[in-house]
Amino acid sequence: MSQADITVEGTPNPNAAKFVVSGAALGSESRSYFGADEVGDDELAARLFEVGGVRALLIVDNFITVTKADEVAWDDIVEDITWIIGEARGS
Repeated sequence: MSQADITVEGTPNPNAAKFVVSGAALGSESRSYFGADEVGDDELAARLFEVGGVRALLIVDNFITVTKADEVAWDDIVEDITWIIGEARGS
């Protein structure tokens, strides 16, 4: 999967963005995490929390909503997040 297969959409919350994965399921169940200590064996979520400033995740079917810390700019993390998602989906 290439980064072109992932689109980033804004949300009403300026600290949250929706990463939509074209034609791919990210798991059969939706899940949300508010810290790395909650992810258990969810490798994708664990890797996303390694990106500096990621504070929360909502993973549903074909998208992930990422919430970041106020002090982190989207421009500084969006490429890393997109790459991790793409790699997890088999790029």
